[in-house]
Amino acid sequence: MEHVILDVDTGIDDALAIAYAFRSSELNVLGITTGFGNVSEKEATRNTLQVLDVLGLEHEIPVIAGADKPLSGVHIKGKSTHIHGEDGLGNCGLPLSKRRPLSTEAANFIISKVKELPHQVTLIAVGPQTNLATAIKKDPEIVNLVKRVVVMGGAVTVPGNVTPNAEANIYADPEAASVVFESGIPVTLVGLDVTMQTLLRNEVVNEWSSVKSAYSDFLQTICNSYIGAYHQFDSSLGGCALHDPLAVGVVIDPSFVKTVPMCVGVDLGKGDTFGKTYEVQQGKANIEVCLDIDVDRFVSHFLQRVI
Repeated sequence: MEHVILDVDTGIDDALAIAYAFRSSELNVLGITTGFGNVSEKEATRNTLQVLDVLGLEHEIPVIAGADKPLSGVHIKGKSTHIHGEDGLGNCGLPLSKRRPLSTEAANFIISKVKELPHQVTLIAVGPQTNLATAIKKDPEIVNLVKRVVVMGGAVTVPGNVTPNAEANIYADPEAASVVFESGIPVTLVGLDVTMQTLLRNEVVNEWSSVKSAYSDFLQTICNSYIGAYHQFDSSLGGCALHDPLAVGVVIDPSFVKTVPMCVGVDLGKGDTFGKTYEVQQGKANIEVCLDIDVDRFVSHFLQRVI
């Protein structure tokens, strides 16, 4: 069983990733750390607690609030309400949870769990890298104690999705991503190079209405909202990409993807390529970059688990 920490900015695909993780017996979720990105940090924490309620988890799951702004202290991009809705969950109207986050900070939680279980903890980071970068800055020793980090972020060989060059999670805090990439911590990058191929189709979501449960209703609501957002910028897709769930899938079954070791940098300049993830020619490989995916097998596995 893989010990994991989920680091999220809970919007719709984060919610799907959380569901996928908790419905997969291969993973032992030690806790969920939250931060800004798709929504504010407070909204991400609220949404995470609500998703745990919808999943019907009776035991306490540690949820720990984290970064509310980038390392620079200045927000580069706003919330992604045009993609995830005003509440971050497709305006699904969930009641507030009675669960409460822990009083510690996300970076401290990451440090404590990594030291408690040296070489056993995998961090699945599906938002900006601020919490992990902060943890590394606080205690650089964890670089050698983490089993690995699986990051949903970047676009090394394809265009970005928030600018022509940059992917949203990296663009939200490029400095944090650079800290993580340059730290020597083992990173697998699950970027737009592969995630844009993982289509959840509209007709599949419509079939969920036959299940008749609050959980399936929730999934259908948020996915229909997500598909609708995708339709606005590409009406030919007929679905939505499973960005964050793929990062979880790569931990469950690494054979879903093929990776190439590369030296990846983050553009921190102030020009049009700000936030771009790019291959550093003749640099020492620091990241395993996912460049190929068995799409049908992954999507089938995801669907079997979450519904």
